[in-house]
Amino acid sequence: MLRLISALVILWLCSPAAAETRVALVIGNSDYKNIEPLTNPRHDALDMSVALEGLGFEMMLEIDVTRARFRTLITEFGEKAASADVALLYYAGHGFQIDGRNYMVPTDAVISSAADLTDQTLRLDQLLGAMERSSGVKLVFLDACRDNPFGEGLGDARLGTGLAQMGTEANFLFSYATQPDNVAYDGTGRNSFYTEAMLHHLYTPGQNVGQMMIGVRRDVLAATGGKQIPWENSSLTRSFQFDTSPEAISEESMLYQIAVDERDPDLLSLYVNRYPEGAHTEEALAFLDTGTRTRSVERTGETERAARLWDLARRSRMRPLLELYVTRYPDAPGRAEAERLLETIPRPEDATAGKICERLATHPRDATAENPGVPMSRLQQNALAAIQACSAAAARAPEVPHYVALLARATVAAGDLDRAVVLYRDAAERGDLRAMVSLAQLTEQGTGVPQDSARALALYEEAAAGGSDDAMINLAITLLEGRTVPADPERAMALLERASAEGSAKATFNLGVLALDGKGEGPRAALGYFERAARNGEAEGYRAAAILLDEGRTTARDPAGAARMLLRGAAEDRGTIVQQLTGASDQWSPDTIRAVQHLLQKAGYYTAAVDGVPGSQFTAALEKWRDGGFKAAVLE
Repeated sequence: MLRLISALVILWLCSPAAAETRVALVIGNSDYKNIEPLTNPRHDALDMSVALEGLGFEMMLEIDVTRARFRTLITEFGEKAASADVALLYYAGHGFQIDGRNYMVPTDAVISSAADLTDQTLRLDQLLGAMERSSGVKLVFLDACRDNPFGEGLGDARLGTGLAQMGTEANFLFSYATQPDNVAYDGTGRNSFYTEAMLHHLYTPGQNVGQMMIGVRRDVLAATGGKQIPWENSSLTRSFQFDTSPEAISEESMLYQIAVDERDPDLLSLYVNRYPEGAHTEEALAFLDTGTRTRSVERTGETERAARLWDLARRSRMRPLLELYVTRYPDAPGRAEAERLLETIPRPEDATAGKICERLATHPRDATAENPGVPMSRLQQNALAAIQACSAAAARAPEVPHYVALLARATVAAGDLDRAVVLYRDAAERGDLRAMVSLAQLTEQGTGVPQDSARALALYEEAAAGGSDDAMINLAITLLEGRTVPADPERAMALLERASAEGSAKATFNLGVLALDGKGEGPRAALGYFERAARNGEAEGYRAAAILLDEGRTTARDPAGAARMLLRGAAEDRGTIVQQLTGASDQWSPDTIRAVQHLLQKAGYYTAAVDGVPGSQFTAALEKWRDGGFKAAVLE
């Protein structure tokens, strides 16, 4: 029984384990007395401390650390790290490198000569030495590579750009806000781009720290148009998870589940506004229009509803969800932490021009944990507001060409293509990857510019070299088809592998399809690709993986595994899996149907016979699962 798995996807436009002891030293230096002060490190450190404390870390929060305080911290942190299973250092502030060694700058440092660079600062190695007293996991996060604050007058040729890459001492992970020897941005909102991304990924359930950093890197790359790419090197000898809760579905699907379970029109409206092309948008709109679409769902218990809302609120950092949690569940355990989180998240009316620009004009393919992206149809409705915000953001942060790229997209939405092309060219020439891809598409199609396939290909090449997943995938498709350039399957596969390694779900799914066709690693690798694509956001990956597990194609038959994939996909996709299981159930083996029935029985939604025969109660149970009834624990 062979079923079709979609062809290539072409792109065009909780709590830690109780026994584990965790300690964190979080430093934010903003108020420098003798050199350029920084706006965000204070906020970055405060916000990180709240997040880490909620994840079970014993916190040492230090703001505006002087030279004397740095020296005492080495001893104090070392004593705490010695008995910890996990020791974490986070530093935001001025930092630099000399002769390959990294230094942190105290707020009272006086730098007037080359000798002061080492005499008035603290070598990072000294804090790392304190961490080495721990025999467990050691995590170092450095948001410390802003522009050189000392000017050009010191005349020390040893002074390098940004931070140097550290060694790989045993059980260390080093994460940098940007590539070694490069400079990171301080950010245009409350937090730096790097720390903002960190805050949005710390509470993703069930992901290890390596997976988390892939998400952080993708978000920062998208938010800066490729100008800043976080980097890490690791010698960890075991997996580490910040949030050890069972792996959950996406924030988007969680929001829909909670909105339906709460029977809350405001939450459903929040879902529609945040995800205008989401997998559940039609269902949410149907409920808002009629008030009846999802009323058959049985509400879960009060405690469980509060816990689900809290989990999503602190994971997503959506202010409306935190406010709802505090208001609706005033006696819930997380109330105090929720109130602390609310103090760190700006109100909509206090948003900077950069944040408004990102919210209104971000391309859906540049989606981040904070900004899901805006389709062109929605942007056209808000084109004027987007142009105003992006113009202001570009003027206030001229070093970030991505705001010019967003302004260009808003200008397209307003109908001024000629002006948009000028803006795209400006942003592309300054290194913005989205501008390169958009300009390549226009050049390839001959829209607003003369058609020029060679020039479009060169733009894709440049964007791919800079790290654009879209450019890599488009190039790979071009090289596989061999219509405008000679076919080069080997390079095409390498491009898809690179994009997949950086977390692109589309690239990973494509690799699965190609593997089934005997390319790359071959059919036996297909299941792994489809499962990874699903975890990274390509819902079609669930169905594709379930097909292979159900049929035993390329792998051993596993009806239970197929059922888990189907139920995850049923909560995430656009309704395809529920339609197939109820309207075309003959496409699935009775063993897999029985396994689905068994899981729905465990969830409390199915009470008929577990016999592999679909019926009306099976349909009702699947709809309940999709509309507010997802339970991650059932799938463990």
